[in-house]
Amino acid sequence: MSLKDAKAPGEIVRAPEEITGQPRRMVMGELMLRQTFSALKHRNFRLFFGGQLVSLIGTWMQNTAQGWLVYEMTGSKWLLGLVTAVSSAPMLLFSIWGGSIADQHSKRNIVLCTQTAMMTFAFAFAALVWSHQITTALILIIAALRGLAMAFDMPARQAFMVEMTSREDLMNAISLNSSMVNGARVIGPSVAGLLMAKIGIAMCFFVDGLSYIAVILGLSMMRLPKFVKRQRPGSATAHVLEGFSYVWGHRRMKTLLILFAIVGVFGWSYSVLMPAFAADIFKARAGGYGALLSANGIGALLGALTVASVGHRVNRRFLVFGGLWIFSGMLLLLAFVQNFYLAMLLLAVAGWGMLLFFSTTNTLLQTSSSDEMRGRVMGIWALVFGGMMPVGGLEAGAFSHWFGIRATVAIGALVCALAALVTWSIVRSRKPE
Repeated sequence: MSLKDAKAPGEIVRAPEEITGQPRRMVMGELMLRQTFSALKHRNFRLFFGGQLVSLIGTWMQNTAQGWLVYEMTGSKWLLGLVTAVSSAPMLLFSIWGGSIADQHSKRNIVLCTQTAMMTFAFAFAALVWSHQITTALILIIAALRGLAMAFDMPARQAFMVEMTSREDLMNAISLNSSMVNGARVIGPSVAGLLMAKIGIAMCFFVDGLSYIAVILGLSMMRLPKFVKRQRPGSATAHVLEGFSYVWGHRRMKTLLILFAIVGVFGWSYSVLMPAFAADIFKARAGGYGALLSANGIGALLGALTVASVGHRVNRRFLVFGGLWIFSGMLLLLAFVQNFYLAMLLLAVAGWGMLLFFSTTNTLLQTSSSDEMRGRVMGIWALVFGGMMPVGGLEAGAFSHWFGIRATVAIGALVCALAALVTWSIVRSRKPE
């Protein structure tokens, strides 16, 4: 019996022969567990995983507290969208340069610099809130500075995955990274809700600042070969444009990025509007808001682990389109639901579907690109991912102001589902790449 034929956990399967020439036997459940966490066998990735997990818990605490603070100060759904737009706008302007730099310099050093900058911004935010000097204008300035750091951080961090692991373990590393992000997304909002209720909102920003110490230490402890800088042909602009030309000439990358752009504009509306959704629709306080975000994070965590476990064996088109349709369907139902606990369930399933789409798309882009182009490819991915979010944030804020929160979420869900259907109809006749 082959590994492919084995179905049940605990079933005995044959594995490759050892040096003795004798076939060895192992329990299938243990093999599946090993596959789910295979990227963790790499020391550098373990250091990254542990440090980032702590840091991302702090980041989600900051995100939760920031959204609640803005809505508490202003009561404006439009400003919720504006803050999201301002924090993401630098991705639109600088991520392609971030990708170019990632192809020319040590990715670890780039991430060390960006993470240190974001730690500084978090402590500054905490100090302003504690001293009662915080204003909407200052929130927008800090959001813009964080977005600028992310424009250089995201391409380098994503392209760094293969250097910490291997091409064989890349899909697993990306999925585990997504599970880490969403594990933090479960814990962060819950802790933030508790701190906001018991101690004060400033503590969320201070803890976020402290959390960056873990990732900075992890990066510093990595053992990596000496970086050898490649010669850059032509000017910096030519180097960037080479990345666009590369992606435009690659059919799969171009198709995925167009679909990703549409989801970036219309699919993230629900997360931008979540503070207003919690307060206005369900009359929830800070704890309820944190619970909705945590439910969404639990589903996303399970989605990432699903891809880590079976992503290498399941048709990737199914993961991309099936995941996006599940996400869209759950958001459409969310637009009409009245019960808070049913909303939590729908958000959990929506998070699961979104991560099937997100992790698989990221993996396909990275495995399709060459090593010397990966930084620029991920810079363009970051441009689409982060650059479309300002548009999505403004769209969510404006639509909710004119049509209401529920209608905005429903419109976003329908647009994403239709985009997936059109894209699927375009690619279904192609041979799998």
